[in-house]
Amino acid sequence: MSRVKELQKSLFGGTTSNARQFGMIFTLVAIVLLFQILTNGLTLNSGNLISLVSQYSYILILAIGMLMVIVAGHIDLSVGSIAAFVGIVVAKVMQDYSVPWFLAILIGLGVGVLIGAWQGFWVAYVGVPAFIVTLAGMMLFRGGNQYIGNADTIPVPEGFRVIGAGFLPEVGPDTGYNNPTLLLGLLLCVAVLVREWRARRTRREMAADVAPMWISAIRVAVPIVVVVFATLQFAGGRVGTSFPISGIILGVLVVVYGFVTRNTAGGRHIYAVGGNARAAELSGVKLRRVNFLVMMNMSVLAALAGMIFVARSAASGPQDGIGWELDAIAAVFIGGAAVSGGLGTISGSIVGGLVMAVLNNGLQLMGVGSDRVQIIKGLVLLLAVALDVYNKRQGRFSVIGSLTRPFRRETPTGPASSTETDQDRGKSPVAG
Repeated sequence: MSRVKELQKSLFGGTTSNARQFGMIFTLVAIVLLFQILTNGLTLNSGNLISLVSQYSYILILAIGMLMVIVAGHIDLSVGSIAAFVGIVVAKVMQDYSVPWFLAILIGLGVGVLIGAWQGFWVAYVGVPAFIVTLAGMMLFRGGNQYIGNADTIPVPEGFRVIGAGFLPEVGPDTGYNNPTLLLGLLLCVAVLVREWRARRTRREMAADVAPMWISAIRVAVPIVVVVFATLQFAGGRVGTSFPISGIILGVLVVVYGFVTRNTAGGRHIYAVGGNARAAELSGVKLRRVNFLVMMNMSVLAALAGMIFVARSAASGPQDGIGWELDAIAAVFIGGAAVSGGLGTISGSIVGGLVMAVLNNGLQLMGVGSDRVQIIKGLVLLLAVALDVYNKRQGRFSVIGSLTRPFRRETPTGPASSTETDQDRGKSPVAG
């Protein structure tokens, strides 16, 4: 192995699984720097970063659920309509029945559970393809939104708006920055240090090769520099603003779902079903239950995303949620998921969503019209996946291949059929 490959393995294929996903992160960094230059420094200023997180957090929440749906081998076209339907239901119960906002949030999540159970039943127990079920759901719940709201805009109370338009509060001494945001950044830096330390300790206990200390220093220093820069930008913004509450909700979901998909039997079963449903079922995986829960989970996250959007907009309307499913699907595929299922990561989908968000935000800052923004986003999605597929077929570096490599080794997709040919195993266009 050449020294370059050894260095690449040490830095990006080190002791943690997420380290292998730096290829897409580099792409994100390149896009950010490009727009930072083209917009004369507007992309990375405090106000724009705060707005970016606040505007796109609900799409990233949808991407978390969509990743699990796609990994299981399905697709969900109804998430935008479900978000809009739950948004109007929550707005109406608060307006017409004076329901407290915190209780209205629970009602919204409950509606999401019911919708998910409805769609999960048809997919898991009746056997209707998820594409058809959710296409029907897209029309059904879009019509329900307009029927309940009478195609009108329904405002929501001030307390409810906190989840979508709120920020970490100003507490503690006057430091010139938002203290809770500074504390959050400090905790993230400590988490980076602890993660690397634990990884090195684990490798020593397993008598495995441990990377040189300077390699660990680089793996720690780079994310800490990014965290410190972002913390100062979020904490030093306009008075009354700081890190958005919606970003906190997103961060908690990323941690929870990342743990579930990597470290629990239920999470691994999703990958097993998407990789080879028949083999997974023969191995004891309850196929119907997995499909049912995946569809239900997606609807619950769509309900949460819809409420966050309504809270940020201060009202629910008939145009809410249009096109959200396409943005969520694009984020998942750019982040490394395979069309045929079985491959993908939560963190990869978040990075893919951020790529689309920064692209959209940067083009808007440059004054590009919405029509051309849609054209460019579509071309970027198509070219990104097509180029990656081409490189992988030519035996060259593949971003999607590198993102999904850990799961090719670790995901229990069941034993391959003895009659399966090499051509059959390689027919998935984006499977790492």
